Amino acid sequence: MTDQKSALVISAHAADFVWRCGGAIALHQKLGYEVTVACLSYGERGESARLWKEGKSLDEVKAIRRKEAENAAKALDVHDIRFFDLGDYPLSLDRDAKFELVDLIRAFQPNIMLSHSQYDPYNTDHMYTTEIAMEVRMIAQAWGHNPGEKVLGAPQLYLFEPHQTEQMGWKPDTFLDITEVWEQKRAAIECMEGQHHLWDYYTNVAENRANHFRRNSGGQAGGRPAKYAEGFQSIYPRCVDEL
Repeated sequence: MTDQKSALVISAHAADFVWRCGGAIALHQKLGYEVTVACLSYGERGESARLWKEGKSLDEVKAIRRKEAENAAKALDVHDIRFFDLGDYPLSLDRDAKFELVDLIRAFQPNIMLSHSQYDPYNTDHMYTTEIAMEVRMIAQAWGHNPGEKVLGAPQLYLFEPHQTEQMGWKPDTFLDITEVWEQKRAAIECMEGQHHLWDYYTNVAENRANHFRRNSGGQAGGRPAKYAEGFQSIYPRCVDEL
């Protein structure tokens, strides 16, 4: 039995975890969590346009994307990063791949899980990944799956912010102040050289969410002076002793 806290991020593509929850990763590592990132694909087909325009081969694109993700993970102090290399556009998991994710979940017993919004008309890989996250969470809780293994408890699944938020039906109910680890997140963002156009975009997102954090933590009556924040939508009910 261990008291070690852990978190699992299930990322559709190799860069998603950086833009959308890099601050949460770095902050929770500082708080003593072991954060594991599962990249289901490299985003080699759909999120590597610059590399294809440069004439790179498929193997070269995947190698570059992997290296970028590894460098970003290092900047965020990620405990472990796993690459499943399942392909993208479309992303698809068979039964064996799902069970491999279940094995990972049972091995790490995450206290929290993070993944994409439930709806994304611009990138169905994203919403498919969250469907998978919910499915493998369910399987990991099943006593009849590999009897004798420790089953999963009930980790909250947090959905991180999608691109073009207003189109996704994503409604944040949790804001996380990431000011103290912002430099780590920005360093991780800058590891994603193939998507330079998103660097300032996600900096602006973090600044805007900090405004929401300040407002919801007390506003002009004494809110915390967050400069950068991330927003999340929780899926499952919370069990509390007081509100």
